[in-house]
Amino acid sequence: MPPRDQHFVTRSGGLRAAVLGANDGIVSTASLVVGVASAGSDHSNILLAGVAAAVAGALSMAAGEYVSVSSQADSEAADLARELAHLEQMPDDEHDELTAIYRARGVEHDLAHEVARQMMDHNALEAHARDELGIMELTQARPMQAAVYSAAAFIGGAALPIAAILLVPHDVLSPVTMVTSVAALALLGAVSARIGGAPVGRAVARVTFWGIAAMVATAGVGALFGVALA
Repeated sequence: MPPRDQHFVTRSGGLRAAVLGANDGIVSTASLVVGVASAGSDHSNILLAGVAAAVAGALSMAAGEYVSVSSQADSEAADLARELAHLEQMPDDEHDELTAIYRARGVEHDLAHEVARQMMDHNALEAHARDELGIMELTQARPMQAAVYSAAAFIGGAALPIAAILLVPHDVLSPVTMVTSVAALALLGAVSARIGGAPVGRAVARVTFWGIAAMVATAGVGALFGVALA
C-alpha cells in the first residue's frame, strides 16, 4: 500500500494555538523581565513580576482563545441548524443547490446531479456543511482545545525568561534574557514552519523581528522610568 500523503492542514488548529501561546509567552514575559530589570528593580521583584506575568498571561490567552473560538463555534452551530431546517423544509431546493456547487467545480450536469443525490442520501447535512458552508471536521472550531493549547504553550514559553531570572546573575540578566529569548523565538519559528510546511526563513525573520522590537521597547520604557524615579 502506498504511503498516505502528508497534509499540513490537519495540524493547523492545534499548531496555531500552540505557536501563538509559546510566542506570546516568550515575548511578553521576557519583555516584562527586561523592562523591570532596566528600571533598576532587584532580583526578587523581577522574579515576582515574571511569575505574575506568566500566570496572568496564560489565563488571558486561554480566556481569549476560548471566547474567540467559541464565537466561531456558535456561528458554525447556527449555520448548521439553519441548514438542517432547510433540508427538512425544502430538500429538492437543497439538492439543486448542491448540484450547482458541483457544476461550478467542473462536474458535468448529470453526474453532478447524481453525486449530489448520493451525497445527500449518505449524509445530507455533512455534505452541505462541507461543500456549501466550508465546515469540516478537520477545521471545525474547538474552543476548549484552543484554550488548553494556548495556556500550556504560554507557560512553556514563559518558563525560559523565568529560568533566566533564577539562573543568571543580576548584572547580566537583561542581555542574557534578550539573547536566549531571541534564540528561542527563532527556534520556535523554524519548528512551527517545518510542522506547518511553510518557508522557514520567513517564519524565523518574522518572529524574531517582533520579539526584538518588543524587548527593546520595554527596555527603553524601563530605563526611562528608572531614571525618572532615581
